[in-house]
Amino acid sequence: MVDAGDFDALIEPYHGALRAIINGDPNGYKAMYSTEEDVTLANPFGGVARGRAEVEERLEGAASNYRDGEIDSIETIAKLVTSGLAYLVEVETYRAKVGASNEPSPAGLRVTSVFRPEDGAWRLVHRHADPAIGRRPPETVVQG
Repeated sequence: MVDAGDFDALIEPYHGALRAIINGDPNGYKAMYSTEEDVTLANPFGGVARGRAEVEERLEGAASNYRDGEIDSIETIAKLVTSGLAYLVEVETYRAKVGASNEPSPAGLRVTSVFRPEDGAWRLVHRHADPAIGRRPPETVVQG
């Protein structure tokens, strides 16, 4: 049985996984994900990965886009922990060299993360991160 205190102890290592990925290392998130096949990842590079192998592939692809990153802040907007599920809604801001750029760029992500207890530990089962951290006009949601 895992409890809310166990979940609180997970938050700093979870934030450390962000620090790792913006420095090119996907292993922090990989270690936190459930090994079950119902895991999902929707990252800012598009699409939705489902299943452990596809999630790992997308994490590796995301990490390959970043280097020399530093976290500016992580703001927790909401947190809920029950005996069978927990979630975080956060805004992550950081600076990193992205793609071919040799200059660090500021970035911000609106993130929802869902966890469940497995084998006595909280495991990540879904992460959705997108750059829409500020209000936007309605036209920006239209694809065309």
